[in-house]
Amino acid sequence: MPGGYRIWDNRGRRWWGDLYELCPDGLLTELNGEANYERITALLKRYRAQKR
Repeated sequence: MPGGYRIWDNRGRRWWGDLYELCPDGLLTELNGEANYERITALLKRYRAQKR
């Protein structure tokens, strides 16, 4: 998608996290599934590192 990807938080009614150039499939799967805090934190770090 031109411009990148953002994650919409339905509870907070706002955009959540960073703007990603590549679709963060693993992060989206975890957020929509089990939502394990440690796994989400690890995925956030990994996707942020890819942006650099």
